[in-house]
Amino acid sequence: MDSSEHDSSMPSSGFATGGDLPPGLTEEEVEEIQLELTKVDDEIQTLKQVLTAKERHAAELKRRLGISPLSEIKQNFTKGWQEIQCSSAYLTASTTLEDISRSEAYKKTQETLSQAGQVTSAAFSTMGTAIRNRLGEMRNSPSFKSFEDKVENMKYKVMGRSNGEGSNSPTNNDATF
Repeated sequence: MDSSEHDSSMPSSGFATGGDLPPGLTEEEVEEIQLELTKVDDEIQTLKQVLTAKERHAAELKRRLGISPLSEIKQNFTKGWQEIQCSSAYLTASTTLEDISRSEAYKKTQETLSQAGQVTSAAFSTMGTAIRNRLGEMRNSPSFKSFEDKVENMKYKVMGRSNGEGSNSPTNNDATF
């Protein structure tokens, strides 16, 4: 890109401020700065083009080597994790946690929670056994037996009618289940 392209985009006076010179600058200084700006803009454009070409070339080389974006992410993650583990914040936190785990308060709390867990487990086990025994007693009770017989009679009546049978007897052996 040459300077004539930049000059055509400027106002007819050649100055960006509509003909007025910026304070403290002569016309020659303004033209010199505009020329330098044009050169810098051209260099930026060239660098962008070179960078794009280099990025394409790097992508092609990675493809030929079989390096996928996923493997790059994994590698970056591993590298990042290693950097975190070496950081002073991580090392300080790790040391603090080790100190806490060695403290008497931590050990007592851990022991208390362990005992509470054991007691709770035993209580649930005892409660489960008690419920199981109580249900067994209920099943053998006369009330439950009577209820069970009534449900069974109802089943035979419903099943007998659904099969087209008119018998209401629970002793009918032709009923299907």
